[in-house]
Amino acid sequence: MRTSRHTAPTLLALSLALALAACSSKQEGTTHPIKTDESTKPAANQAATLRLQDAGSPHSADAMLSLKEEPPASPVAGGSHHRAEKKVMKAKALASGVVAEAVAVAPEDGNRERYGKVTDHPIKQVSEAPVSTFSIDVDTGSYANVRRLLNSGQLPPKDAVRVEEMINYFPYSYPSQANGRPFAVHTEVAPSPWSRTTHLLKIGIKAQELAKAELPPANLVFLVDVSGSMNEPNKLPLLQQSLKLLVKQLRPQDKVSLVIYASGTGVILPPTSGSDPGRILAAIDQLKPGGSTAGEAGIRLAYQMAHRSFVKGGINRILLATDGDFNVGIADTNQLKEMVETERRGGVSLSTLGFGTNNYNEALMEQIADVGNGNYSYIDTLNEGRKVLVDEMTSTLATVAKDVKIQVEFNPAAVSEYRLIGYENRQLQREDFNNDKIDAGEIGAGHTVTALYEITLKGQPTQVDPLRYGTQPKNEGGKPEELAFLRLRYKAPDGDTSKLMETPLHQRDILPSFDQASTDLRFAAAVAGFGQRLRGGLHTANLDYAAIKQLAQSALGDDRWGYRGEFMQLVDQARSLDRPNKPGMQSAQISR
Repeated sequence: MRTSRHTAPTLLALSLALALAACSSKQEGTTHPIKTDESTKPAANQAATLRLQDAGSPHSADAMLSLKEEPPASPVAGGSHHRAEKKVMKAKALASGVVAEAVAVAPEDGNRERYGKVTDHPIKQVSEAPVSTFSIDVDTGSYANVRRLLNSGQLPPKDAVRVEEMINYFPYSYPSQANGRPFAVHTEVAPSPWSRTTHLLKIGIKAQELAKAELPPANLVFLVDVSGSMNEPNKLPLLQQSLKLLVKQLRPQDKVSLVIYASGTGVILPPTSGSDPGRILAAIDQLKPGGSTAGEAGIRLAYQMAHRSFVKGGINRILLATDGDFNVGIADTNQLKEMVETERRGGVSLSTLGFGTNNYNEALMEQIADVGNGNYSYIDTLNEGRKVLVDEMTSTLATVAKDVKIQVEFNPAAVSEYRLIGYENRQLQREDFNNDKIDAGEIGAGHTVTALYEITLKGQPTQVDPLRYGTQPKNEGGKPEELAFLRLRYKAPDGDTSKLMETPLHQRDILPSFDQASTDLRFAAAVAGFGQRLRGGLHTANLDYAAIKQLAQSALGDDRWGYRGEFMQLVDQARSLDRPNKPGMQSAQISR
């Protein structure tokens, strides 16, 4: 065989590079899988085994409580195996002369955070598409994650910013008088703060409040990721501290199970009454990180435990706490969504609590919570853990309405254009509104939900040119005083048939100036402007950070928890990280 004169040096270089990569990997250390030997199980596990056997479980107690080993981890995500593979890839690249390609595939900074693609809603002409339909969203994870990124000294990736989750992070003072319904609806229209030719339409929903004592009994399964990727202060230790806050809120009629997954899965705590918080806290304390991430197997085991302790008419919910870095079993988001969607029909919902940085898979966390009839939250500090699991416990756990859909039909005689701000991954087809088989969002007790449209009234300059050969819109309905018609559909938490709410919006209710708008609308507009600015500011003209802060400052209201004050600090942080602002909107231009 004929060989090149470069073959021997190239092979030598490759061998040396691979050897260096192997040594480096060995120095970094490896994570250790959790042992399955009975002698190594904590005493709490052994006691739990006896209790499960006494309960007459249809499954083997030892099988449930042992940590079942999964196949070796694929090096697709997380851990020293992945780091070693990256070094091998780079070594091969050095020997073959394709360094640029290898570095692009396996960046050395270690940041592998994943976000779902978000494409801003386009401006739509009412004459062509008068109806807008979407599912409500009460998730708040995007805001907390953006805060974490800004506080760490970096601007967030565009797709990490979901404007509706930024807006809905904050409580709003909407009245809760629902007249026998699970929620009340409030609307408001005022001039836009970033454009002289458009208005903002706010749709606000306020769910009925429930005191903690009024909540039905809760059957909760804490599903905790204890893999090696969770071995960081802002992951497993913060997760443990946050769950402890929730445990202290439990009542005797509530039950908690604790399921873990790493290289294997296991039940650390069988269903335990809230009257025994010491036992629950002890189980949380014993969690230690190590191994790969068998996320799929962990979710399946959590559902088994939830069904074993199912409370008819109660709260049956899994709280999945992880960085989302699954690498054993199903790793495809769509497959996981299908599994969660199938399980939710059995009456068990799933919420996700995200933790950590660098390998955080936010796309997975947000999407499986959506199909699991749950909420997605990101916990970056213990204060955020308290907000989600203590201050908002009733809304996090107790659903008052499910499959809530909003549909707005704009009157072409009054409105020329509209644009929904946010909710890009909650868009529905017009025909989905009346189809009760189409899943939509849930509202928890006391939740507020806010949606904003930017609209162009008839007679104002438009962003989209009218069709040359199109016909002029006619108001066939004969209601020129109406701006739009609002419809909402929802189901009872245990219902299968939706109910309809309808409300006309009138032109006479349009406020003459932005300054006359409610504090809630003005602050929501500031947050919407900030989110859009972080996403590139495609539709917010010259709205700069100074103007955004001024908007927020004028609408702090009763900032009981300090969230709005913290928001202004984040605006300052983004301003310092962003490139120098272009000459923007002056303060006088905001007050309209």
